[in-house]
Amino acid sequence: MNLARPIVLAAALAVAPAALAQVAVTDAWVRGTVASQKATGAFMQLKSATDVSLVGASSPVAGIVEIHEMKMDAGVMRMSAIAALPLPAGKTVELKPGGYHVMLMALKAPLKEGDAVPVTLTFKDKVGRESAVVVNAPVKSLTAAPSPAHGKH
Repeated sequence: MNLARPIVLAAALAVAPAALAQVAVTDAWVRGTVASQKATGAFMQLKSATDVSLVGASSPVAGIVEIHEMKMDAGVMRMSAIAALPLPAGKTVELKPGGYHVMLMALKAPLKEGDAVPVTLTFKDKVGRESAVVVNAPVKSLTAAPSPAHGKH
């Protein structure tokens, strides 16, 4: 019996979702919280090799995780959940305070500087295939600002 063929097939199938995603996640971080705080944001840069959309996220530290955007509405800055965030091929999309971000809500415990928060990001391509990328985002202090490389926000 030739066991090489099933092993090669299994290995190829295991790698396929990661290859499908082709999304690079850089500079990920989560803002720390105080004891009574039940929500915070996760921020990062996303760059995809192909046109995909960020369609969901999850984390074991939060009961609810949504993709949010901040935008002006009648002179007032409003935050709202969005169903998908398009990632055009080859373009970097920044999730940052005051803009797009991953909102972690119904936190199960305070997040302290130095902790790491696993966040699973779900992407969908143009034909509807989904893939996931897991990021371990470090927790920065409650007063953390984006890194200097991102400019002033």
